Amino acid sequence: MPTKEDNSEKEKSLDLFLKIGLDERTARNTIANNKVTTNLTAVIHEAGLTDGCSRSVGNLIYTVATKYPGNALPHRPTLLQYVVSSKVKTTAQLDAALSFLATTGNENLDLNKFEEACGVGVEVSTEDIKHAVNEVFEENKASILELRYRTNVGELLGHVRKRLPWADAKAVKQLVDAKLYELLGDKTAADNEKPSKKKKEKPAKVEDTAAPVATPEKAPEEDLNPYLIFPNPEENLKVHTEVPFSDGTILRCCNTKALLDKHLKVTGGKLLTRFPPEPNGYLHIGHAKAMFIDFGLAKDRDGGCYLRYDDTNPEAEKKEYIDHIEEIVQWMGWKPFKITYTSDYFQELYELAVELIRKGCAYVDHQTPDEIKEYREKKLNSPWRDRPVSESLKLFEDMRSGLIEEGKATLRMKQDMQSDNYNMYDLIAYRIKFTPHPHAGDKWCIYPSYDYAHCIVDSLENVTHSLCTLEFETRRASYYWLLHALGIYQPYVWEYSRLNISNTVMSKRKLNRLVTEKWVDGWDDPRLMTLAGLRRRGMTSTAINSFVRGIGITRSDGTLISLGRLEHHVREEMNKTAPRTMAVLHPLKVVITNLEANSTIEVDGKKWPDAQADDPSAFYKVPFSNVVYIERTDFRMQDSKDYYGLAPGKSVILRYAFPIKCTEVILADDNETILEIRAEYDPSKKTKPKGVLHWVAQTSPEVDPFKIEVRLFDRLFLSENPAELDNWLGDLNPHSKVVIPNAYGLSSLRDAKVGDSFQFERLGYFTVDQDSTPEKLVFNRTVTLKDSYSKGGK
Repeated sequence: MPTKEDNSEKEKSLDLFLKIGLDERTARNTIANNKVTTNLTAVIHEAGLTDGCSRSVGNLIYTVATKYPGNALPHRPTLLQYVVSSKVKTTAQLDAALSFLATTGNENLDLNKFEEACGVGVEVSTEDIKHAVNEVFEENKASILELRYRTNVGELLGHVRKRLPWADAKAVKQLVDAKLYELLGDKTAADNEKPSKKKKEKPAKVEDTAAPVATPEKAPEEDLNPYLIFPNPEENLKVHTEVPFSDGTILRCCNTKALLDKHLKVTGGKLLTRFPPEPNGYLHIGHAKAMFIDFGLAKDRDGGCYLRYDDTNPEAEKKEYIDHIEEIVQWMGWKPFKITYTSDYFQELYELAVELIRKGCAYVDHQTPDEIKEYREKKLNSPWRDRPVSESLKLFEDMRSGLIEEGKATLRMKQDMQSDNYNMYDLIAYRIKFTPHPHAGDKWCIYPSYDYAHCIVDSLENVTHSLCTLEFETRRASYYWLLHALGIYQPYVWEYSRLNISNTVMSKRKLNRLVTEKWVDGWDDPRLMTLAGLRRRGMTSTAINSFVRGIGITRSDGTLISLGRLEHHVREEMNKTAPRTMAVLHPLKVVITNLEANSTIEVDGKKWPDAQADDPSAFYKVPFSNVVYIERTDFRMQDSKDYYGLAPGKSVILRYAFPIKCTEVILADDNETILEIRAEYDPSKKTKPKGVLHWVAQTSPEVDPFKIEVRLFDRLFLSENPAELDNWLGDLNPHSKVVIPNAYGLSSLRDAKVGDSFQFERLGYFTVDQDSTPEKLVFNRTVTLKDSYSKGGK
């Protein structure tokens, strides 16, 4: 529990952040992240802005605090002087400055080159911008006239940005919008139509209006295109990272011009990414973010994304998982450039391992796993680290030939056992496993490790952008060390924050326990955050992608995203795509005494709230008879002013039908249980009660309405972050799944197919489950109607 001192410090931080112009929501989101709070506070003091500054300067200060390269800290005060003095005053300038400083590192800073690199002193007038905008529109006029308001404005902004990199982004956006209007005029009805073939790709518009923003305002074109932060393949000459060694030397890893030219010749300058799942489990919503970044960036730049199975462990892979991954990638709307396996490159990986040994950068080790762990903890070299190269070559060949027992030898990379980075402690490159490989067969009895294989295969496949989550950031040194040691092409590596969602767990180990110990009903249980589970629950790939896009491609780690945020995007989509109907979960019988038993009146129900009277397809027929069923919770024996349901002597309207008035209540022998209600309806509809109830009627005398099963799903865990709990299984929500076997639905639901979705009026959005049979349909509640997120949730 936070102490008074903690709360006091948070209030001081909040006050300081508000002084530099951050909006309150951003400021509060910031103080929830201790790392960002510490960095931002330090930067504000360093810049001398404790008394405040303008919002534009404050936003730049925030960016410095969150994105400044750690290898160039000595130069941060200099950059802050440029920001405070408005010599660096735009996001584009600041991005260029951060890139320049990342390349410079802790070397002496050449101010002339620095100022040139980030446009210090360059003034771009409104006339300059107008001239550039006119040129871009003239070059793209034919396309703009054809596409009209469906023109990709982000591309136009990008073209202007290339001409005037230091122009004010907002001014550029305003002038582009004005020019677009000047050329096209007012929007026509055709402009407002949404092409059906692109409907699934269209992101929901909620993020700009309803979603809380976790960072200060960005340039408009960045909002339109989240991939603008990534460099182009031809820019891959810059220093990727610096690897400091314990002897004081620093390895600055980057491509030589010859390596880059060779790479570009092979790829034709094409941008290539990879989505590399391990085929040892089902994909979850965190993988949806990875796919959005990997496949999305490739699609944005007209490149390609490999679907590469990281199948280095022959004991873990299953064809079930491989088939599932391919099917889910397709369902999410992505198309792989090629489907490959790490095992496709086992021969090349082996040959490069031999080369690594020859270069004196790897050795065969005989330590046990426990000994390796102990030596790493003590930063001690293995006794076999300095054995002759020829000896390691011979032993590695013996490993390859099956002459050494499993567990008796490994191949380790000779990195830096005294490094401050644990991932430079002579990582294992190869292990012996006498296990046939599902994809490669029984050809191999040694298998490469992830740390050895993934960076090399990235290089062999000419991947331009190797994108992964932040927990791999400390492995970047090993990644580049190995590629540098082998003298092969080095992709651009960038890490982003993991997607952490409240009230669930997403580690493979925990998910596997939930499934194998039968705490849930399989990998596609609708309560899980697996993509198969979300799909079964009724969520669509477009809603999931919209949710991921709304979160953004950030490096802000540790943020827990509310499950309500995902549900908000799903609800927004289903509100437009799920037709309305009615169902009653807990039926209470109501007998209409002034309507004949054999008579049925058909009334028109609306499939959509804005249904037009001249569109018959927007309506459906609802039978009204002398026996209807309402929800038990919509009736009380005691009325009150704030209650709009039915009560003795009170009237309500049955949705789309007539007002009814309760005239009698039939109780069971215990004089408490309500068996049925007697009521009279008002055929003239002159009565105007406030309460409106959903209902289902008998379509034939003495025949119950259409019976359905309804499954109500809720949060799987009670705590927001169950992964932090020691007894996380003890936090499971006992009411996360409630089955209602005998609900009633309108007879029009009989023809519903698996995957069809509906809004059950007043109840929520529901989707037909795969457990449905011809005798009984099963509906999963996808989301409720209530949206707490758009009203201020996080």
